[in-house]
Amino acid sequence: MVIVGLALMIASAAPGTNVLAQQPTGSVPTVTGTPTGPVIKVTYAEQINVRSGPSSYFYPIIGILLPNQTAPALGRSPGGDWIMIAYPGVPGGVAWVYGPLVTLSPGTLPIIEPPPTPTPRTTATLDPTLAAAYETPLVPTRLPTFTPPAPLVIPTFTDAPLTGGASRIPAGLLIVAMGLVGLFGALISFLRGR
Repeated sequence: MVIVGLALMIASAAPGTNVLAQQPTGSVPTVTGTPTGPVIKVTYAEQINVRSGPSSYFYPIIGILLPNQTAPALGRSPGGDWIMIAYPGVPGGVAWVYGPLVTLSPGTLPIIEPPPTPTPRTTATLDPTLAAAYETPLVPTRLPTFTPPAPLVIPTFTDAPLTGGASRIPAGLLIVAMGLVGLFGALISFLRGR
């Protein structure tokens, strides 16, 4: 039975026979209009990021817009800094752009509450045994105790008593006498050299 079916197929596809494929019978709709309502236009000199929510910190980048590219505007964030636009090809078909990077054509936009922030794909957790390998153990030490210093002894000087009734020659007088002898010797050696 299968062999007979194969033979009929081979015979019907003989060379020179034109086989026509099924042609579409309806018309394909095309979009020819322009969006109505407020429209944003990128005025920044470089491409800008399109995010899933109104924050460059809490929401991921989901696309880009090129300079002078336009998109229909749908609403504003509560602070007014971010604009929600129609952005086909992403979940929900909407995205957010930073307002100072675009110009908004005349029109008023409603305030739209931002979507919830996405949950991280993974939660950072540490294995307790791995974390223990990097911890430095705390060794208990005794706190230093206060030890009072030894009492301060201030030396006092007293003049030694003179013994034997000998008169003492003041040291200043000896220094002056030695200086005079030195000057006298210098004067003699200067005069001898002439």
